[in-house]
Order: sequence, then structure tokens, then C-alpha cells
Amino acid sequence: MIPLRKNTQYQVLHQLGRHDAIVELTTTPQARQKWKCLPETIQARLITKTVKGKPVQILTSMTDAKRYPGADIVDLYAHRWEIELGFREMKQYLLHNKLTLRSQQPELIKQELWGMLLAYNLIRYKMTLMAKSLKGIHPNKLSFHHASLHIIHKLTQLPYVTLGNIPKFVMDIEKDAQLFVLEHRRERSYPRLIKASKNRYPIKKKNAAHSLK
Repeated sequence: MIPLRKNTQYQVLHQLGRHDAIVELTTTPQARQKWKCLPETIQARLITKTVKGKPVQILTSMTDAKRYPGADIVDLYAHRWEIELGFREMKQYLLHNKLTLRSQQPELIKQELWGMLLAYNLIRYKMTLMAKSLKGIHPNKLSFHHASLHIIHKLTQLPYVTLGNIPKFVMDIEKDAQLFVLEHRRERSYPRLIKASKNRYPIKKKNAAHSLK
């Protein structure tokens, strides 16, 4: 899922909707030289939608319109930068801002990193289930800091829960989802602009040879 570059040439093969179509794009010789298996043309799905008054065009390989509605893809694209917050959450809340890992050997370092990623995704999965229990709440609208503390605290109590009550105990974690809903925050905008550069020296308008005449 990538934004369509300006002035990109493509051919519409067939329409999936009003602003939804399957298109064919021609790959560049440079790209085909770098990736030998890349064909001369590729097919993709092009979705066009107006977001905040500006037209947005998205290319995606998810061509099944019934399985992947265009509105859902555009909404997912709008949240693409959430992964940056995920890196911060892992470093700040799960690793407590530690600059180094505990392991000293390469294999153990890999194991520790995979363990951290697994723990983070399990917490995020549980937060997704918690958000589903609330109407109109996206999972990223829950506080990761407080929700993760709550989930971890509950899971540490599992050894003291009887086997028959474990499924209910885990499901009950979702009942407290309302406690972790974040307050509404205004959207921040960072338009892609280039700063005007100021020349430190005056611009030479004539050739030095001509200036001597």
C-alpha cells in the first residue's frame, strides 16, 4: 500500500467502483534490472478519495473489493504512521528506556528481541479485543501505557486462578476497556514543504570575462 506518485502513467483495466479501479502500470528498466523477476507491467488497485479537502490516490495489491473495502484501506493508510508510536511504546514502556539488552550473545539477543516483539503484539491483540467491546473506538485510542500495565498485572495473577476459571478470567480483562480510552486530541498537520534557502553571497549575473570589457 503506497501513495501514487505525481504524473505516474497507468491504464485503467476495469472499474471496481466510482473511485476504485484495477490499473496496469509499466515498470522501469532500472527496476527490472534490480529485480530480475519483475515483469514489464504489473496490476494494482487504485483508490481515490478526498481527505481533508485534498485528493489522495493509493495503490495497493489488495484487489478483492469485497474482502478489502476501499474505505477501510484509506482508513488504514491514514494510520500508517502508528508504527512509529509502536517502536516508542516498546522502548519506553516495555524496555523502560534501557539503552542495552540483557543478553550478551547473538543468539540470545535475537531471542530477547523476538520475545519483546511477541509480548508487544500479544498486548496489542488484547487491546484490539478491548476496543471491539466499545462502540466507535479504534484500538489506538486506548492508552497503551495504562492498558499494558493492567493486562500484565492481570496475567501475573493467572498462577493463582483455578484451571476452569482461566478462560473467564482472561475474558474479564476486556470489561475494563472504558478506563483506558484516551481523550480526544486535535489532529496535527505536517505538510511537506521545502524551506526557502537564503544565499549567503550575491548571485553572479555576468561572466567575469565580460565584466572586464
